[in-house]
Amino acid sequence: MANKQKPIFSLSVDDQGTMTMQSLSIFKVTELKFKLDEPFEETTLQNKQATTVVTLENGKLIQNHTWDGRELCVEREILDGKMIVKSTMGNAVVVRTYEKEA
Repeated sequence: MANKQKPIFSLSVDDQGTMTMQSLSIFKVTELKFKLDEPFEETTLQNKQATTVVTLENGKLIQNHTWDGRELCVEREILDGKMIVKSTMGNAVVVRTYEKEA
């Protein structure tokens, strides 16, 4: 059942430059508000307290989380009309591809 879910992702920016990333699925709703290049404290999906900073580099939205001496990097980019999400922690890399619903 989890493999068949189709999460809905949205990204918006308000007049003050605050970005909101939201992901909706049948299991969970997650929302993250931030300004580019400004570190902030976040509770991750794994319930860890992390310092996070989001940057925009070469068309990629790059989100770096750090906690307890660890680092997780999540890169989001649009390629051929699809959102590619690449998560890297140490030598482990996970890539997910999201397609726009017709």
